[in-house]
Amino acid sequence: MAQVNLKKIPVKKIRIFKISNRKGYAAICLNNLTEGTTLYQVYERMLKALKRKKIGIVNKPTDLKKLVVSSI
Repeated sequence: MAQVNLKKIPVKKIRIFKISNRKGYAAICLNNLTEGTTLYQVYERMLKALKRKKIGIVNKPTDLKKLVVSSI
């Protein structure tokens, strides 16, 4: 299987936030929106969505809580 070259973006482009009036979190990055119950689940779903668009992350974050923003 041929290896596909992915366009690389910094991990800081992913913005994770707590969903008000619901359980869980959501993430936004380059017109992709994902939802999940945990930070890890939302982050993994966002990576999968970006991979479908041939986009990869430059480096992995050491702490996912640093990606959480209070407001969008």
